[in-house]
Order: sequence, then C-alpha cells, then structure tokens
Amino acid sequence: MEHNTAINAVANYTMTKFLISIIGPTAIGKTALSIKLAQHFNTEIISADSRQFYKEMQIGTAAPSKEELAAAKHHFIHHKTIKDNYNVGAFEKDALHILETLFIAKNVVIMVGGSGLYVDAVTKGLDEFPEVDKNIREDLNKQLREHGISVLQAQLKQLDIQSFNAIAIDNPHRVIRALEICIGSGKPYSSFLNKGKEKRNFKTITVGLTADRKIIYNRINQRVDLMMEAGLLNEVKNLVSEQSLNALNTVGYKELFNYFNGEWTLDFAILEIKKNTRRFAKRQLTWFKKNKTTLWFDYTTDVNGIITSLEKEIA
Repeated sequence: MEHNTAINAVANYTMTKFLISIIGPTAIGKTALSIKLAQHFNTEIISADSRQFYKEMQIGTAAPSKEELAAAKHHFIHHKTIKDNYNVGAFEKDALHILETLFIAKNVVIMVGGSGLYVDAVTKGLDEFPEVDKNIREDLNKQLREHGISVLQAQLKQLDIQSFNAIAIDNPHRVIRALEICIGSGKPYSSFLNKGKEKRNFKTITVGLTADRKIIYNRINQRVDLMMEAGLLNEVKNLVSEQSLNALNTVGYKELFNYFNGEWTLDFAILEIKKNTRRFAKRQLTWFKKNKTTLWFDYTTDVNGIITSLEKEIA
C-alpha cells in the first residue's frame, strides 16, 4: 500500500519535473559531476549506489567525502548498517517518497549511481516475477555452500545466457535469484524483465560518462591504490567478524577477507580487487548501454557543455 501511495503521489506531477540520472562505470567521475549539476540547478542528490547505503563501508565504496556531502545535500548515503535487510524494492519506495517531497519545491533532482538495477527501479519501476517454490532457493544455497558459485554460474549460462551476460555474475544473491526464477517458472529470468511496469510522471534525462576502456581501467587501478592509502585495509579488518553478511559480499571487501583469512597474500588480494573492479565496470557499461536515450559524454567534457545539453532537453 505504501509503495502504491508513493507512486500515485509522484504521478500527480506534470512533466515539468525532471530527474537527471548520472550513470557510468566506476571511477569515471559521476560524483563530481552530480555535485556540479546539483549546485547549478539548486537541487539535491539521490544516491543509487547500493553499497554506499551502509555506514560501515566508506572507503571501499568510494562514498562522497565530507566536503562533497557538504557541497550538496545527499540522500541514501550511509543511512543503513550492514545488518539491515535493505533491498532494491525498499529503495524504490523510499526514493519515490523523497522525490515526492523534493518535487514540491524543485523542478529538477539529481540521481547518481553505478548500480544499474537500483537506477532502473526509480526511473522505470521493478519487474514482477512469478512466485516460486522456496525449496528451490534453499537447494541453490546448498549448492553454493558445497560447490561454490561457479557451478551456479554455469547453470545460469545454460538456462539464460542473456541474464548471465547482464547481471552481476559474481554476486551469489543475484545469480540465485535469476536461477530460482528460471527453474521455478520454466522460463528465462530475462523474459520477465521490462513488462507491465508503473509509468513515472516525471521525465528522466540520463547522462552517461564514459572513456576509452584503457583509461577506465587505469582510473580504477589508481582508485584502488588511493583506497589502500586511505585505510581500506583497516576498514575491512574491522568487518572480518561480519564477513558473511550479504552487504559485504562486494568487490574490495571479499578479496581482503581472503587475505585476513590467510588464503591470499596482500599483494594478490589488491590485484584481485583491481581485476574484479574492472570486470564490474565492464558489466556496468553493458547494462547502461541498453538505454538508447542516454546522453553520453566523454569524462573530460566541460560541465558547462553538459549543462547546455541538459537545459535544451528541459526546455
């Protein structure tokens, strides 16, 4: 009921309300651009980065600094703990509620984040899936514990190659979710996507930042080095006792858990963080390029040029 109320409230707006959604691979400069746009349009920022929600994960998620948070008001940064059961459905409801409030006084709101599913939840709405036997998930979790994620990845590749290529394939929660739908319904998980969603009565303008792949990868490598210098190792050390939590099953944390568990050397763990972050960036671009209306800009583009393009769209 609350979810529908939020959607209906947003539906009361005219199409003069605009959500500017900033997307792109990790380490490309989305945060800096979002702040400049928020200052230009005198508005606020919604974060759609699913790991920046958690207050215990600051360095490894490249969350905005204190100075950046002070430069423009942000929502959904460090508002949860890693023990909270917070998912994309809850985020969609909460984000729509914030938009309902912000659009009363503002015609433009900024959203920024690299979590494609969370971005789409706000801009397009979530997909509806059939109910499936809960024993399927229990069996898949058992397979994960006994055989590891590679067995589940291979199964998903066989049942639904489209989902295999699109989702965060290293995230067991996402893989199991897709597999349980495939097995329980007898249809590919991807076949249920983009159907029968609630329409948004605000207009989304999507701005994408990009660069040559070599540049993206170099920026990622540099960011990981800066995170280590900023104290990522100590941040992860303080979370070792909680490493089984889903929120911590993410790049930058799981690799260092392997170091603290005595499985890897520190140098190897850092190399794996860089490699897995590069793979994540590749998946981000695959996801984001599905949106054919995105206004893509090279990451070096002057902000005034981006603002000019946005004002034309708004006009």
